[in-house]
Amino acid sequence: MSIGYFNGQFIDLNKAVLPIEERGHHFGDGVYELIRCYNGKPFMLKEHIERLFNSAKEIKLKIGQTKKEIEQLIFEGIEISGLLNSDVYLQITRGIAERNHLFPNVPVSISMTVKPWKEMDASLREKGIKTIFHPDERWANCYIKSLNLLPNILAKQTAYEKGCFEAILIRDGYITEGTSSNVFIVKNGKLYTTPLSNQILPGITRMAVKKYAEHLQIPLHEEHFTPEELLDADEVFITSTTAEILPIVECEGKRIGNGKPGDITKALYEEFQRFIEL
Repeated sequence: MSIGYFNGQFIDLNKAVLPIEERGHHFGDGVYELIRCYNGKPFMLKEHIERLFNSAKEIKLKIGQTKKEIEQLIFEGIEISGLLNSDVYLQITRGIAERNHLFPNVPVSISMTVKPWKEMDASLREKGIKTIFHPDERWANCYIKSLNLLPNILAKQTAYEKGCFEAILIRDGYITEGTSSNVFIVKNGKLYTTPLSNQILPGITRMAVKKYAEHLQIPLHEEHFTPEELLDADEVFITSTTAEILPIVECEGKRIGNGKPGDITKALYEEFQRFIEL
């Protein structure tokens, strides 16, 4: 069953618990993680927790709990839910305090949901997805997984309204990432993805793909690439916790490669599946 958690208590998802003076509600003043669980096992949990604490540090948010305690909370939620395959959303904000831009001296707030993850339409993975280009209008520190996602939401909605799955973001003439994903291209048997910087999120599945590519002896280069290079690629795919490894076969109405998911994309996804079954 789906469950919720707020500041020390597991609750029904329909129960009203969020105080009107919550900093996350007022300012989006917090960070979050989405962790997918396969057969009761959180995928790359330590990496998710490390990123959570790094994001908190960057916004000067002091988490009172240890990494181990946060991990234990997640495992407890999974156990109580009874779900084998679930998505865990964990949010930590600067707490409950009267609206004021300055940091309050109050405990942080921790909220969490554990829900069954939704099966993706199999045709999307089998046939590939369509995408658009969109200006990257987000703030300068996208490496922080903060609660402030309005530019991402607007770009994603624009893609949806054009019959596409994702918007590929462009800044200063180069691809940064998707609205909720990292982007990879394949050219002449080599993988390319945008290098880590303050402009992109250090994706957990991105990290996993780097390991899979090394194991499969596929050369991987972390380099900037242009929209034109993406359109000229042999294969393109995105990675994220929910999309996993998802092929792109069309962007801006133009076919990528032969218009079908490519062999390298397929090989990496097969490696991903083997890994989660361990």
